[in-house]
Amino acid sequence: MDTTAFVLVSAAKTALFLAILLGVVAYTVLLERKLVGRIQNRWGPSRVGPFGLLQPLADGLKFIFKEDVTPPYVNRPLYLLAPLLSLSLALTTIAVIPVGGWIDIKGIRTPVQITDVGVGLLVVLGITSIAVYGIALAGWASNSKYSLLGSLRACAQMISYEVALGLSLIGVLILSGTFSLRGIVEAQQGTFLGFIPNWNIFRGQIVAFFVYLCAAYAETNRVPFDLPEAETELVAGYHTEYSAMKFAMFFMAEYANMVTVGCLATLLFLGGWLGPVFGPWWLQAILPVFWFGLKVFFFLFLYIWVRGTLPRFRYDQLMAFSWKVLFPLAIANAVVTALVVALKS
Repeated sequence: MDTTAFVLVSAAKTALFLAILLGVVAYTVLLERKLVGRIQNRWGPSRVGPFGLLQPLADGLKFIFKEDVTPPYVNRPLYLLAPLLSLSLALTTIAVIPVGGWIDIKGIRTPVQITDVGVGLLVVLGITSIAVYGIALAGWASNSKYSLLGSLRACAQMISYEVALGLSLIGVLILSGTFSLRGIVEAQQGTFLGFIPNWNIFRGQIVAFFVYLCAAYAETNRVPFDLPEAETELVAGYHTEYSAMKFAMFFMAEYANMVTVGCLATLLFLGGWLGPVFGPWWLQAILPVFWFGLKVFFFLFLYIWVRGTLPRFRYDQLMAFSWKVLFPLAIANAVVTALVVALKS
């Protein structure tokens, strides 16, 4: 592939992936409002467009035209940098997420992802770890006690659950033998016992999946782990002093992180884009992306279902659950997986 063609294909994929991610973020908000409405025996948004489908557009226009208030006494450069940092890091992770196999575009063979990185898993974990700086800066630069307490909670929570989340992935890495997200999916091809998919969740990683799921809820500050935004205690937490589009950027970052977590769980535990493929060539090209999207939708639905079902933890319960439950479980899973693989070899 010559340089010009490579640049054009890369630019087209980047624009397409970002457009799809922002669209998914917008309609995940609508999905959440609709599903939580059903759980609470009400309708949810239904006025703007057919079935409320234009509600995300109305919300976006509302944020754009709302009065943008910057309180006095804030540290203005860091105050403005915080939402930008949170959103940009949340959107960056999509660059290394593979959503399908390989396709040919006018003789150019390219993966269905923006860029194929050999250590993609480490890239995602590194970016999501840095994302806490956006929340920390927002709380400190706002010069508000509520915001500062919310950001301190977020830092402690994300550091604690990041440890459990990282340890939960060791079993997957042992089974796959690679840090490449594409390689991890390819290691899950085939079946065992004749009909069970060779996905990691069925290869003894059910405990790791549970630990990952709980840690991911905490990493994205979602119920029942949304202590950094506890309205009853901190007004709105770290983004108390933000309004208009600056608040919307934090909001978008949270939902983009939800999508990233769902993509990562799909790749690591549920076989990624693997699934039944049949029919003509164009259907065979579309089906892997469809299976990937369906699995990610399952995780987003699970996120919303948990929010409508479980109450919020107390902060001491939150921290104890990480260090006294998830941390030992993740270590035990890694040790058992290593022993099983060693004995088999």
